[in-house]
Amino acid sequence: MVTDPIADYLTRMRNAIAAKHRVVEIPASKLKKEITKILFEKGYILNYKFENEGTKEQSIKIALKYHPVTKISAISDLKRVSTPGLRQYASVDEMPRVMNGLGIAIISTSKGLMTDKEARNLNVGGEVLCYIS
Repeated sequence: MVTDPIADYLTRMRNAIAAKHRVVEIPASKLKKEITKILFEKGYILNYKFENEGTKEQSIKIALKYHPVTKISAISDLKRVSTPGLRQYASVDEMPRVMNGLGIAIISTSKGLMTDKEARNLNVGGEVLCYIS
């Protein structure tokens, strides 16, 4: 059993990128599905597919995105911010900016999971889950 599923998700992505894999398979949950959708919308991954929907053994297959010539990944850094032992919350005024706006912070708000920019526009704060750049 994994005590921090988001950290496990990010670590599996990090390891797949380091090994230059094209596809990574991750056990699914509602939160991981939402994070995957945000990564796809912002262009950090090529595609995704939810497998075995409706069964106990659900998984997410993520196609990682690389530059066609240089083979450099679209994701350069994945960092977990808020952990089960130390939750990190941010109000609208204290909302983090990753790489001065070039990266994204994924925030869990009362209105659902969203990026730091969307949270600023909706004027809501929340728990800072991770930074992606």
